[in-house]
Amino acid sequence: MRDVGNTQSLWVERREDNAAIIWFDVPDAPVNTLQAGFEQDFNHVLEQLVADKDLEAVVLASAKKDFIAGADIKMLTQLPDSEAARQLSHAAQGVMKRVESFPLPIVAAIHGVCLGGGLEVALACQARVASNSDRTQFGQPEVKLGVIPGVGGTQRLPRLVGLESALDMILTGKTVSVSKARAMGLVDEVVPQPVLLEAALARARELSWKELREKKEGEARSSRGLSQVLGSILNLRKLRTLLLEENPAGRSVLFNQAKKKVLSHTHGNLPAPLQALEVIRTGIEEGLEAGFKAEVEAFGELAVSTKARNLMALFLARTALKKDAGTEAEVSSREVHKVGVLGAGLMGSGVTYVTAAEAGLPVRLKDVNHEVLRRGLRSVWNSVTEQVQKRRMTLGERDRVLALVRPTTEYTGFKQADVVIEAVSENLEVKHQVLREVEAYGSPEMIFASNTSTIPIHKIAEASQHPEAVIGMHYFSPVPKVPLLEVIVTDKSAPEVIATCVALGKRQNKTVIVVRDGTGFYTTRILGPYINEAIHLLAEGVSIEEIDKALVNFGFPVGPFKLVDEVGIDVVQKIAQILHGAFGGRMKPTLILEKLVEADRLGKKNGRGFYRYQKVDGTFKGKGKQIDKSVYPLLDVKPQKKLEANNIAMRCLLPMINEAVYCYSDGILRSARDGDVGAVFGLGFPPFLGGPFRFIDNQGISEIVEQLAHYQDQLGERFTPAPLLVELAQQRIGFHDEKTPAPGGTL
Repeated sequence: MRDVGNTQSLWVERREDNAAIIWFDVPDAPVNTLQAGFEQDFNHVLEQLVADKDLEAVVLASAKKDFIAGADIKMLTQLPDSEAARQLSHAAQGVMKRVESFPLPIVAAIHGVCLGGGLEVALACQARVASNSDRTQFGQPEVKLGVIPGVGGTQRLPRLVGLESALDMILTGKTVSVSKARAMGLVDEVVPQPVLLEAALARARELSWKELREKKEGEARSSRGLSQVLGSILNLRKLRTLLLEENPAGRSVLFNQAKKKVLSHTHGNLPAPLQALEVIRTGIEEGLEAGFKAEVEAFGELAVSTKARNLMALFLARTALKKDAGTEAEVSSREVHKVGVLGAGLMGSGVTYVTAAEAGLPVRLKDVNHEVLRRGLRSVWNSVTEQVQKRRMTLGERDRVLALVRPTTEYTGFKQADVVIEAVSENLEVKHQVLREVEAYGSPEMIFASNTSTIPIHKIAEASQHPEAVIGMHYFSPVPKVPLLEVIVTDKSAPEVIATCVALGKRQNKTVIVVRDGTGFYTTRILGPYINEAIHLLAEGVSIEEIDKALVNFGFPVGPFKLVDEVGIDVVQKIAQILHGAFGGRMKPTLILEKLVEADRLGKKNGRGFYRYQKVDGTFKGKGKQIDKSVYPLLDVKPQKKLEANNIAMRCLLPMINEAVYCYSDGILRSARDGDVGAVFGLGFPPFLGGPFRFIDNQGISEIVEQLAHYQDQLGERFTPAPLLVELAQQRIGFHDEKTPAPGGTL
């Protein structure tokens, strides 16, 4: 019963045994988040409870399936300025101090995700009891949104779990399982979910105020503030803590190592991890209150920064896509009970893995080549084994996934397949052949999805008796790790077919965007000019190393030449020819790729590319750390031209974002949102830049047009600004403005 005032997100159940449960339950929301005014809700409840003199135990729990997922991101994006952000952090810290110092110990009962601000609420409680469910996870992912914990997490977490563990969580934003949380001291007790509430109440009763006060007084006497990590038994872990955390020299080593690690991963592009590091250092070296103050200041500065806004916009875009059926038509997706996969190569085996492991669906994997089929099954085995080794999957779960995969060299079993995903070679005749064959053996209601990166779907559908059931499902390599799925639709694609493939992609744990049919679709089409310009730079005499380094430092996960090696030089050369044929001069390639293919330099797959690779067990491994300098004389290139890194990066980036605008004006995209998500999560476009359209808006459309015109004067048609870009610049309208024309529309 709600006998202590029903507030916006909190209500109290007062029990007959002199215990109270504070239920966190944000109205009309699937998950709990810290929303605007949540500190007032806490203050109201605490004021009511402190007046209850008979109260003996207090527990904070969630009335939803998860504890608290963090702060409301929409709320953060609406903060008008840094002062408003500082006030939000300061007010939130203040109420958590009240929770921490409440006359009775408040114990958090945690089931499900406990992230960001949710974990900070739990840290303010005097103890944490968690369910042993796999769903229960803990983390401070704020740096992934461009900010830092702002509700005291930078100060309380190091004091609870130790500096080293806290730095690892806060600077990376990674989550930890409940077992890991228990081992590191983040959680006091782990119990089955059915008894979670009673266990938390029991823990609350055990923590008498006298014991708690003595504990706090003991901590206050510690000049170092980290005595919780030390016990009476000096084991190796505690010895490490003593050496590295309990003395200035050791802490300096930890902070320096952490800073180097951050810079190696972010290349200085993300300020939040470095700010978090300094805030934590301030709290450790200058005291708790100085740390809280530093946290407020840093949070205020970061929360309204352009990079944070870009990252938050991406988060909200992915959240919106989870609810997007991919079609405006009011149709329901079909139920999918079984999936067929044609082709057991790199892509086919990857699709098989995500279908079985993520979607939990039976898969019939077919290939005409027994050896390829064997390697495909080995690839699936390796993927599940990796999950077991990382403790993300149990042995029993591994066996269940493997049991879902049934290999074959025939079409037996395809009659029951609701969706057949084709991942054969990028050859229209071959695709036509397998389409005709599978239609002869499959169900009349079967959906045929092609995992092609270049061939228009309408051309593939020409071989089908049911073109309305032919669609594109473009996955990215490596399929288990790249989060994007690009679903390609034609004018004939049935709405329920679209909805079914989008729903299947979500079950495979993919972020799904739907694009219209056309050469290169969206992602391949914008990647083409990016790689093409890198190759033009090489032809001019800029070294492979300088080009790749410039783009990695700019924020891409790998450089363009390493990417070409991974994809295959022959594959990229074929794509370049197709794009040039479709789009003319703005995609005009050099002869470099053609020369390399003629010399049988195909990239990593045969160990002969722009980089050197080691051969292990018959295949080439590694990431390619050394440039193969023999490529220069082969191409008659002298790598002596020097350009500033930013000029190199912009030379490659401008044609890419310009082509994204062409895709928008051609109606390939459904929205600028989808274009941003597709580039970031499919191609590795720097997420802190927000995607091509956010980048254009943030830089200023007129500025982008001027830069393109500058290079057009020097280098020609490859940099001719898209007409829509020029029109928007004249009207001073951005791609995320309300006045922006719909994709394919005009001003």
